[in-house]
Amino acid sequence: MRIMIVGAGQVGYHLCEKLSVEGQEVVLVDKDKATLRRIERELNILPMLGSGASARVLEEAGIEQTDLFIAVTDSDEVNLISCIMSKQYNVKTRVARVRNEDFYASGQSLNEKAMGIDLLISPDQAMTEEIIQLSIISEAFDVAEFADGQVELLGYEILPGNPRIGSSLQKLQAIQSQNNFVMVAILREGVTIIPRGDQQIMAGDKIYLVVRKKDLAEVEGLFHFTSRAPKNVFIIGGSAIGYMVARQMEKKKINVRLVEEDSGRCEELIALLENTVVLNFDGLEAHDLLEEGIDQADLVISVTNSDTNNILSSLLAKHHGAKKSITHISRPDFIPLLGKLGIDVALSPRLVAANMILRFVRGSGNIISATTLKGSNAEVVEIKVARRQDLIGIPLKLLNFPKDTVLGAIVRKGKVIIPSGETKLKVDDTLVIFFAKGDIKSVEDFFE
Repeated sequence: MRIMIVGAGQVGYHLCEKLSVEGQEVVLVDKDKATLRRIERELNILPMLGSGASARVLEEAGIEQTDLFIAVTDSDEVNLISCIMSKQYNVKTRVARVRNEDFYASGQSLNEKAMGIDLLISPDQAMTEEIIQLSIISEAFDVAEFADGQVELLGYEILPGNPRIGSSLQKLQAIQSQNNFVMVAILREGVTIIPRGDQQIMAGDKIYLVVRKKDLAEVEGLFHFTSRAPKNVFIIGGSAIGYMVARQMEKKKINVRLVEEDSGRCEELIALLENTVVLNFDGLEAHDLLEEGIDQADLVISVTNSDTNNILSSLLAKHHGAKKSITHISRPDFIPLLGKLGIDVALSPRLVAANMILRFVRGSGNIISATTLKGSNAEVVEIKVARRQDLIGIPLKLLNFPKDTVLGAIVRKGKVIIPSGETKLKVDDTLVIFFAKGDIKSVEDFFE
């Protein structure tokens, strides 16, 4: 498949990295010559210097042979114009990143349907959705849903003192009355481990579990986790993300205090929000935060426009007793460092948006959706089983799955099955599959 990406920023780079590794023909269009040269050296892409809003540039880049067009520059106008222009060249699928809420809000005249664009994605909106998910399952640092929300992929950190430290996967499975989870991965000191029966859990491990949503409380109990929706939340920063998170939490009847230094922005937020307490002071003022009860906060969300302020305000809140922190950071390369500082979850809007675009792009053929694990190149895909005699009706333990691949769940006629070695596949089963190495194409080919 020929893919054209307009915009060589962090979103564009992440998309190029993922898609080029899969053997796709990727053309990258950008006006920055030095950036294009650097990415060309690092990745297997075809560079094209120029503006994505130029018909000449798009034609020279081969727009007429393009199957998928993705516009992710920092300009809404360039993204929209280039996507609309690509229609006349019969590009099959068009994706644009936008920031202005008027372009993607439900009921607005300027929406994706009106403009003929297949997907409009907002980094701020994507980030808001991610924060809301992580706030509800409070013990997890990573959450993804599959099978229309029936299956959860959850990342948890094993903290020192957890009674399950030293337990093998085999022992944990034996404790259960029924098979209700699959541990698909362990991240240990930056290395992804595919756990087998004798694999023991260690302090500091980040484990990934595939769980039926209805079994979540029982599985968390097995691992001595206790997720609760937060009652008291502090949001540091009245940015677009801060406002949207506060609005969503108001709907869930959560007590929200939003701290914003700019008095003019505070007045805007007071007019827009109904039950949120808007506080006008600096989010790094410990005395003011303590007076407002930061030490009793279940969750602190730092989403100012400064990475430094977000990191420091999260650390300050945790120091004074806040239970969990979610931190906005624009530089995704710093994310692995923040866990060592004591920050629970660090999110980059650009990476969140890129992963949502990948999920949409890959939802074709027999792949329904895909997501990347935080802090790892490993992925989880939802894939349909084709009519293959060498797969159907054979116990899973006898199937020669691709290396470093784990089957986490099977969805059959609307019901979720957590598989064992004796489970047999049927035609049209939907599988939730984890894979640590290789590429998504090899996994897709195996099940076709």
